[in-house]
Amino acid sequence: MARFVGRENVRKRLAPLEGRPGRTTYADGRVRIEQAEETIVARPPFGLFHEGEYETVRLGPLFEALEKDYVVAVLLVRLGGYAVGVFEGERLVASKVGSRFVKNRHKKGGSSANRFRRRREEQARALVGEAAEVAADVLEPWRDRIEFVAFGGHRPAVTDVLGADPQLDWLSERAVSRFFAVPEPRQQVLERLPYDLYSAEVSEGGD
Repeated sequence: MARFVGRENVRKRLAPLEGRPGRTTYADGRVRIEQAEETIVARPPFGLFHEGEYETVRLGPLFEALEKDYVVAVLLVRLGGYAVGVFEGERLVASKVGSRFVKNRHKKGGSSANRFRRRREEQARALVGEAAEVAADVLEPWRDRIEFVAFGGHRPAVTDVLGADPQLDWLSERAVSRFFAVPEPRQQVLERLPYDLYSAEVSEGGD
């Protein structure tokens, strides 16, 4: 079963295998390490462009890919809050977070439920609009330097924010495939994100 492992922990886990008998295959953005006792597959978070096959365990191309730093934009949104940031490597160089109250769902029926629903929708629209405006303000100055974009929080909320401002259309074009299911988007959550951003997808025992 695949899991995400911090890049330094990947190195610690695999480095002792370097040069051992086995077969190493680099293809399709991942490396497959086959030994008599186990098979390990690793996929770096921002791509692995090296391709080749080797009759021993060869980890240099994987480690090079894991070591590389990028400029990454982050947009985290849940109903109730948002966080926008830019990372140079693991260093947060620009950010802004915000919160706006959005009522929980109403369990009762009748006219009161309709009023509640309308009020909740108004609050959600206000949050989405504010998050979209902040995202454009924070990220636009970095647009030419941002290489990848990471989304997280609640998928529908992120989708709503992206759809609220045409200035954000370019974010989806640079998005990584992994969605980060973070809790309430706050500054400390944003600051801790680099570990996950640079984590590799690793499976042991086979694909």
